[in-house]
Amino acid sequence: MAGCGNMGGAMLSRWTGGELPAITVVDPAGIDTPNRVRHVRSIDALKGERYDALIVAVKPQMMEDVLPPYANLLRPGAFALSIAAGVPTSRISRLLGDLPVARVMPNLPAACGQGMSAVFAQEGITASQKILVGKLVSATGEIAWLEEEGRIDMFTALAGSGPGYVFEIMRALQEIAQARGFTPAEARQIAVETVAGAGELARRDPRSLEQLRNDVTSPGGTTDAGLTVLRRDGGVGDLLEKTVDAAFDRAVELR
Repeated sequence: MAGCGNMGGAMLSRWTGGELPAITVVDPAGIDTPNRVRHVRSIDALKGERYDALIVAVKPQMMEDVLPPYANLLRPGAFALSIAAGVPTSRISRLLGDLPVARVMPNLPAACGQGMSAVFAQEGITASQKILVGKLVSATGEIAWLEEEGRIDMFTALAGSGPGYVFEIMRALQEIAQARGFTPAEARQIAVETVAGAGELARRDPRSLEQLRNDVTSPGGTTDAGLTVLRRDGGVGDLLEKTVDAAFDRAVELR
């Protein structure tokens, strides 16, 4: 594994099961690694060793300098799995001597096994390699396999950045609760558990999100009064659409 930043570390924490391959991490920083994970600070420590796969978790601006030497560590038939945001598989493949590349766009809840990730695989990725990628990514949560790499930018705007939108809603709920007299701890618990509970119910209940919303909304009741405000002047739907579009536009700029 080349590099181990926040997202790399989050995913790595889930890749320690006995059914998954052992992993060696190369990162100049001192990092805490889970069981069965070896950490070295320099690629020089791996001279003479050969690997079947390379996980790319390097910052995009470091790719050109960092990746090429890793091509010498890979066995014939190896592949790369990239978790680097905004970097197309074609660029990574070129830097690694035309190695086939699979690309995953995870989100932060991968750290607790509740992530939502999109995966795209180049044509050169074999069926067995896809199975391995599936095992690695499913250890962090749910997977959406994409046929077109270009769709990752929209996935990034929706699910990659999505936790940030949800955290902002939770933060606002906490702030409002505190302003209405709840302690900071109480206000945080109210915000977090309200969102977590609603999400878990939506996961377990097959009914549409619209139906779930209607079930909690009695005509003329408190929720109805609140939703009336949320729907005013285009409502939260229009605001979220603008939010997602802005994130998508930025993802395209960073490509």
